Amino acid sequence: MSPLMFVAAALAGGLGAVLRYLADLWVARFAGRRFPWGILLVNVTGSFALGVLTGALPDAAFVLGAGLLGGFTTFSTAMLDTVALWRDGERSASVFNAVGALVLGLVAAGLGLALGGAI
Repeated sequence: MSPLMFVAAALAGGLGAVLRYLADLWVARFAGRRFPWGILLVNVTGSFALGVLTGALPDAAFVLGAGLLGGFTTFSTAMLDTVALWRDGERSASVFNAVGALVLGLVAAGLGLALGGAI
């Protein structure tokens, strides 16, 4: 892999992180901050997009997948949100966030991979 590919992935990762932040702010405007709907949304849509990308354009998976979508999605924030919900006494929301993120992410990735393979 060339150094240019690594730089491209790093720049794409930075862009993905900014897009995640903006998406989270946008969703919070409508849904509020009580539950981390924005982070759930970016992780599910990112899983779907990575599935499509991997199925349709596997050669672009490093820069766009590991870079852009890797910066866009965030497992660590989702898990921190889950622990914070639990700590704050929001037990059912905490479980929904953990299980929902996993199940919805798996379904989205599978559907994206199927769609990408069909393209």
